[in-house]
Amino acid sequence: MKIKHPIIIPKRLKKGDTIGLITPAGVITPEKLANTKKLLSDLGYKTFHTENVLRKRGYLAGSDKEKLDDLHLMFKNDEVNAIMCIRGGYGTMRLLPFIDYDLIRRHAKILIGYSDITALIQAIYKKTGLVGFHGVVGTSAFTEYTLQNFLDILTITSKTKTIHSFPPKPDSVVAYLPYVLNSGKAQGKLIGGNLALLASLMGTPYEPDFENKIVFIEDIDEAPYRIDRMLTQLLLSGKLQKAAGIVLGVFNACDLDRENLNPENSLSLKEVITDRLSDLDMPVMYGFSFGHIQNQAIFPVGVLAEMDTERFIIRLLEPAVL
Repeated sequence: MKIKHPIIIPKRLKKGDTIGLITPAGVITPEKLANTKKLLSDLGYKTFHTENVLRKRGYLAGSDKEKLDDLHLMFKNDEVNAIMCIRGGYGTMRLLPFIDYDLIRRHAKILIGYSDITALIQAIYKKTGLVGFHGVVGTSAFTEYTLQNFLDILTITSKTKTIHSFPPKPDSVVAYLPYVLNSGKAQGKLIGGNLALLASLMGTPYEPDFENKIVFIEDIDEAPYRIDRMLTQLLLSGKLQKAAGIVLGVFNACDLDRENLNPENSLSLKEVITDRLSDLDMPVMYGFSFGHIQNQAIFPVGVLAEMDTERFIIRLLEPAVL
């Protein structure tokens, strides 16, 4: 039986607010921490972090306990208004069974990140109902488009909001060029994130519920056969077919531009996506600007939205912040 939690909309981010910085996945350098703090300071925000943020344990940003301590502290500390992950990497899934979800529900606030942070946002949404934000991390390139999306989604209360994809340059590589597999409109709550993490969560207590949802998916640096395998896994689960619609991001460095791949020994990225998803009875579009690229849209997980393939937009139909 599915346990349904009431949706929790966090309070909006205001100038002068404090953003807690955490590293629940991969390691960062002192320089990346300093750059993140300066970026947020220049935008008018204070920052707070503990010494755990620079911990290193092999490919992990410290021990699981240190990461959990930071996560719990940032939610519990009432002087912290929002939480930003400084980077992705790997390691977030290790934390999921040990998170104090009741604490998070009692101290709900903005949590933003992407890539490996998909697991954290998805698990917290599933266990608490808290809307999380798939978007930037502290080391992201805050282009004009990215910054505008950041401010529009996190700082402005509005019942409806339209997210436009960043138009690619005419000479962009193929992976950046948008196309529509199945045209139409669809409505549903937003759910999704990084394909590798979504696939890895299947069969666990934290797997995403795709039924009647607008599912957004992206990835980076995966060969076409690996994209094929992960999409196939979602299809074999029998759950992706229950979605209302699918919005694919830019799958950066996932095509035949990889070493030793060519049309003789590999399908192209577009061929894989078309082969796996075009037969689904729902709207499907590729190339929306989110994920591992410079111009990043911000998607609030759990918020009702509408996708429109003709206009190539996502329209939020309820507030993402209060």
